[in-house]
Amino acid sequence: VLDIESSEKAGRFVRFCDAFNIPILTFVDVPGFLPGVEQEHGGIIRSGAKLLYAFCEATVPKITLITRKAYGGAYDVMSSKHIRGDINLAWPSAEIAVMGPEGAVNIIFRKELTKAKNPEKKRAELVEEYRKKFANPYIAASRGYIDDVIEPSTTRARLINSLEMLSNKRDTNPGKKHGNVPL
Repeated sequence: VLDIESSEKAGRFVRFCDAFNIPILTFVDVPGFLPGVEQEHGGIIRSGAKLLYAFCEATVPKITLITRKAYGGAYDVMSSKHIRGDINLAWPSAEIAVMGPEGAVNIIFRKELTKAKNPEKKRAELVEEYRKKFANPYIAASRGYIDDVIEPSTTRARLINSLEMLSNKRDTNPGKKHGNVPL
């Protein structure tokens, strides 16, 4: 879970790596941003935006591996294809979706669940259906959000190959007077 402190720490780390031309390898298992009034009043949106800004502005090679959960905005800010991640890989165990299957089913199928004779059994069926239809890495790959779904045993070789492929990467951001970092 990303909270205020972890978002700011990760943002600083990304900017540090970019400043010294160090490639960024991101392992993703993020179910979302930490909910709660304390986080909201403390500035979780601003802190998350700092992490997003750091990844967007970074010009070093950015390789992402999704190992398990990658939900919603927290997935987007973790060097996804949506923000110029160079290579995005996922294990077959990855779940990539707007929100987790359990939460999505509780919201989307609320009426069906209240009418069901056995709500727990129906919920389990719907969660499994949601996982198959929406939250699996093969769907994300078919939409271009993931470059490849890889077996965990091939991870090391694929990451090494990705780093070698990107070793000559030259990327520049568009010219501007200054950035607009979230303050």
